[in-house]
Amino acid sequence: MNRDDKVPQLRITFIQYVILGVFLTLGFGLWRLQVMSSQYYDELAQRNRIRTVPILAPRGKIFDREGRIIVDNYPSFTALLLRDQSRDIDADVEKIAAGLHMSADDVRERIRKFRHMPQYQPIYLKDDITPDELAFIEAHRNELPELETIMAHRRLYPRRGFMANLVGYVGEVSEDMLNQPQWELYSPGDVVGKSGVELYYNDVLMGKNGSRRVIVNSLGKEVKPLDEVAAVPGKPLKLTVDIDLQIAAEEALGDRNGAVVAMDPRTGEVLAMVSRPTFDPNDFTVRISREDWAKLVSDENHPLLNKAIQAQLAPGSVFKIIMATAGLQEGIAQDMKVNCQGGAVFYGRYFKCWVTAEHRVHGEVNISKAIYQSCDVFFYTLAQKLGIERIAKWATAFGLGQKTGIDLPQEASGVMPSEQWKVKNFHQKWFPGETISVGIGQGAVAVTPIQLARAIGAIASDGVLRRPHVTFPDQLPPYYRQIMDYNQESRVPIDSKNWEIITDAMANVPTPMGTANSAHLEGIDFAGKTGSAQTMSNALAERMGHAHSMKDNAWFVGVTPRRNPSLVVAVLFEGGEHGQFAGRIAAQVVKAYVEKQRRLPVKVAGMKPGQVEVAGVWNSPHRDDGNNMQGGRFYVDVPRTALRRAKAAPGQGD
Repeated sequence: MNRDDKVPQLRITFIQYVILGVFLTLGFGLWRLQVMSSQYYDELAQRNRIRTVPILAPRGKIFDREGRIIVDNYPSFTALLLRDQSRDIDADVEKIAAGLHMSADDVRERIRKFRHMPQYQPIYLKDDITPDELAFIEAHRNELPELETIMAHRRLYPRRGFMANLVGYVGEVSEDMLNQPQWELYSPGDVVGKSGVELYYNDVLMGKNGSRRVIVNSLGKEVKPLDEVAAVPGKPLKLTVDIDLQIAAEEALGDRNGAVVAMDPRTGEVLAMVSRPTFDPNDFTVRISREDWAKLVSDENHPLLNKAIQAQLAPGSVFKIIMATAGLQEGIAQDMKVNCQGGAVFYGRYFKCWVTAEHRVHGEVNISKAIYQSCDVFFYTLAQKLGIERIAKWATAFGLGQKTGIDLPQEASGVMPSEQWKVKNFHQKWFPGETISVGIGQGAVAVTPIQLARAIGAIASDGVLRRPHVTFPDQLPPYYRQIMDYNQESRVPIDSKNWEIITDAMANVPTPMGTANSAHLEGIDFAGKTGSAQTMSNALAERMGHAHSMKDNAWFVGVTPRRNPSLVVAVLFEGGEHGQFAGRIAAQVVKAYVEKQRRLPVKVAGMKPGQVEVAGVWNSPHRDDGNNMQGGRFYVDVPRTALRRAKAAPGQGD
């Protein structure tokens, strides 16, 4: 070998450095993989062989005030689609859809909806699967390892829409909801409250899901369980509702469109709430079909609307109780007398009284007669003397035109017009003629049944207003008690003499002298006020061709007893025409309430053994308020054998 064949030293040195660099790079990579990033790659390896399966928490059950169950849960199976494998799920879509009786498009839509979620989180593919669908999954575990099942607790509601609008329904959280701050901590597939109590108290009723970890092989089959985090069930919720009174209210309203609210004005506790037409919340417990949903939302009678708190309608003559209170407190109505000849002229326009339809007149009318015979002319005149601002002042004081604050979602506020209201909303001045219509609860006045129940109950309770509520605050987390004062109370001063005039006149309404004679209850101190309100003006109805089909709404608000009542009932009967028909509905609810109270023995201090206290009524000719029926209690001796029989067969007799 000659000198020219030798490799230059510089080239050898360069090659050595290259080789050294390669080894250093390989060494650094090995160190990075095994030391610096060991935990990261260990987690990836664990994820490949460890599967996390959710354990769904059951929602809290809902009970009535006596602990009787209203909403329960039932066990069912849910099909999951696992995505933590290398399989091409799209290739199995057709087979999965056929086995689960779904369309392939629905399966693909579910996959699309969950596309942003981490791959290790399963997709809730189908809820409440049938036995044959469960068998399909079990039989195809080797072919379709991406399918899994878990046990879920589904809601079981009363049938035929019983309490549906009050209780509400649940459903899967939607994509739109997930974009709202209220739902930002939830995930696709979570079942949450969508309306009613289920929505308002969702955080109480909804538990916390658990999970279990299992080792799976390369085919996705479970090999060995690892650990489990138990689900935390939702908390139970006791409502103020009395199922017995709720049944009476539902049966009284029947298939008529409208609403019934029964409330204890002493506490604000809602004892019954009905809205018609209704819906079956069981249709929502799995997933309602597009067709059924479209049918519900397009129904002109609005079955999803809780009319007890959301229907905003003219109150008609029930508003005259507000007018009477304002007139007496302002010192105008005490000595006011009006001669009703079927109508009168105000501001150049003739306003009729409702009695003209019966071809008669009221004659001379004072404040009491104006209430129990519902004389329009008297209240037209009173409205003219009061003016819209004083009317609005008293109506607003009793909660009209504003939300009551009831613990249910989407309550409507109603409307109480005033000069300022019209300028703000219509940029027009208030005309005096508009005040005349407001005086009988027409015109721009719009209320909800819960507002009327609270207002009339407050007037009968010497001006004390309390916030309506459907749950007992002492069972709720502190958060709810902080944001809502369940014991909120306000007082509107009412002179005692004026209070007696109004309540005694209301007691004459369900008598032969009044407008609701057919609602009379023998032996029960029952007072109230009828009302009928146009849904549109007669002129507009004629122009639209509805002159004969648009019937007036019937209203009635009643209390028992007449002063400091323990129950107030507001009834809206859509298209009922006459308030006396709504009065009959209210009377059935009041009768059911009183009869139950009379059956309930009450223990008091000083009661002797073997005695029970019985609520009842007796004649009291010495009363100076014109009311000869007085409620009260007395002791009776009851043999122990009779007590045992009564306990064995509650509700049998008095």
